[in-house]
Amino acid sequence: MSNVIPFPARPRQDEGDLDIDLETAVDVAIRDLRDLAERLRADAAGHEQARECLLMLERALDNARAYG
Repeated sequence: MSNVIPFPARPRQDEGDLDIDLETAVDVAIRDLRDLAERLRADAAGHEQARECLLMLERALDNARAYG
């Protein structure tokens, strides 16, 4: 039989205590990254890096929404 060691519970914060939640931050970062990529007109490597970053943020946001 295994011994399960519980993690301490995080204290709950009131909604007003949070400056910005992770889901909102990622959503805003996606929007800003799109705007910056268009405005800066980077070279091919810069566009690829921005695209990869955008895809990573979109996956993170989708997972956060799906799994809470």
